[in-house]
Amino acid sequence: MRMNKQRQKQLIELLKELHLPMFREYHQEFAQKAIADELGYEEYLYELAQRECEVRRANKIARLVKASKLPLEKTLQTFELKRLPLKIRRQVKVLSDGSFADRRENILAFGKPGSGKTHLLCGICHELARQGRKVYFATCDLMVQELLRAKQELVFDKMLKKLGRYDVLMIDDFGYVKQNREEMEVLFTLLAYRYERCSVLITSNLPFSKWEVIFKDPMTTAAAIDRLVHHSVILELNVPSYRAEQARKRKNKDV
Repeated sequence: MRMNKQRQKQLIELLKELHLPMFREYHQEFAQKAIADELGYEEYLYELAQRECEVRRANKIARLVKASKLPLEKTLQTFELKRLPLKIRRQVKVLSDGSFADRRENILAFGKPGSGKTHLLCGICHELARQGRKVYFATCDLMVQELLRAKQELVFDKMLKKLGRYDVLMIDDFGYVKQNREEMEVLFTLLAYRYERCSVLITSNLPFSKWEVIFKDPMTTAAAIDRLVHHSVILELNVPSYRAEQARKRKNKDV
């Protein structure tokens, strides 16, 4: 038996008040399907609730990915995992479940330019966002500039707390741009603040033995490395440059 127009209008208003847009959009279509398929009331309600939750999850993931600032194209689906040694492929599979973030562990990826460090860690971050975790991506240089600006505007502590709300903070190209002492200090403070609170993901072309060029003195360098390594997974990407390989393939095609 169909609902009269007045009751139908009241139902729409109730669903608006309850913030159930998918119920509002699909309740008539699903009701007709339920009648045709002879579904019970509970089955009909289940179908509607399932659609509402599916759309909410998808919208939440889209919001998290947008807020993360992650490069949209750098996912695990677009990464050639076969280029990596079996041991690292297995590590990536484990890391993708996100449990390392629950344990506040860090991931440190080292390798030469073009080895895929950024793409790989971004891919892991995309998986975390799909699980509903808060992720934030920035190059090291951009992160330092944001921190310096916050310090100059006397909102540095507020900035640290804001970044602390992210389950995972990815800092790309760590040490790629040389910092002065003030820049080094805000970077070290960020790492110290997140220590054992939240996970940090870092890509770097520089091995630990050269990190003194980032933090300027041996004591600060040792303290920074100690905090990062204490709870961490280290990925050594000793593989040929992906960009160089692609360039060679294009060149061979043109010959």
